[in-house]
Amino acid sequence: MQHDTVTVEHFYTSQVDALQLKLLAGAAGLKRIIREPTVNRPGLALAGFTRYFASKRIQVIGNAESHFLKSLDLAEREKRYRQLLAYRIPCIVYSRDYHPDKLLLKLAEDAGIPIFSSPMITMKFINVATLALEDMFAPRGVEMGSMVDILGIGVIIKGESGIGKSESVLALIERGYSLVADDITKVTLLDGRDVIGTSKEITRNHMEVRGIGIINVAAMFGVKSIRADKRVDLVVTLKTWNEVADVDRVGMDQEYVKILGVDVPHIVIPVRPGRDLARLIEVAAFHTKLKASGYNPAKELNDRLLAQMAGAATAK
Repeated sequence: MQHDTVTVEHFYTSQVDALQLKLLAGAAGLKRIIREPTVNRPGLALAGFTRYFASKRIQVIGNAESHFLKSLDLAEREKRYRQLLAYRIPCIVYSRDYHPDKLLLKLAEDAGIPIFSSPMITMKFINVATLALEDMFAPRGVEMGSMVDILGIGVIIKGESGIGKSESVLALIERGYSLVADDITKVTLLDGRDVIGTSKEITRNHMEVRGIGIINVAAMFGVKSIRADKRVDLVVTLKTWNEVADVDRVGMDQEYVKILGVDVPHIVIPVRPGRDLARLIEVAAFHTKLKASGYNPAKELNDRLLAQMAGAATAK
């Protein structure tokens, strides 16, 4: 489980449109690392109180900070600038289209600390930037398997090469469900509890069908047959019949598999000639959806049997 190192350049290039960022100075420092997934308003630090200064975060200067700096004489302002830039801050963003003075631009250029401006109001900028940073810092991984959205249930389908994964996925798409990823599913952990699956950008919309080759799913089945990302709700592993020693015929005990530290329901489906794998995966997804809503048919049947046994014992 890991997350990519987030640099100022990564933040800037990925959010330049969403946050309307404009680079004003310090381009040499774009490789600086952002170490915490949130932003900080350095008002207290600029006023001289630096004990709890969150220097690892993006620094945002809004209305209050800008007017405070303008109220200082040039010598005092330079002192506060130098004090701020002495820390290992990733970058500075001026919101509301405020523009830093020439002194700060020069000092930042010399220190290699990027300075940006954005027309967004400060709180909106902070909200959008924080959400973007949380996504960038989210733990990531890769699961070997294809992913399909079946009526809102995100299912990763695993199995050895040639066992029938692609054919099952294709059959599910033909039934109106959506392909999320083919063969390799990228996973991201959001909010510490939701595992989100997606595909590599370069292979999105495409899948490999053995004997036919690469097909464009969106072009063949329409845009509804593709989904960019989906929460992982179920993992289905296809195994040859003789590899599955004990087949669970009742389904009382739910198995789980860990993905990025999160327990995800797991079902093993034995494969043998003549079994409609796509239909079985579809039913497994429906079953998972029912259990998530609080209904467990295996438990219901077990309770009925126990009640019948108890009734028979009482009758004696």
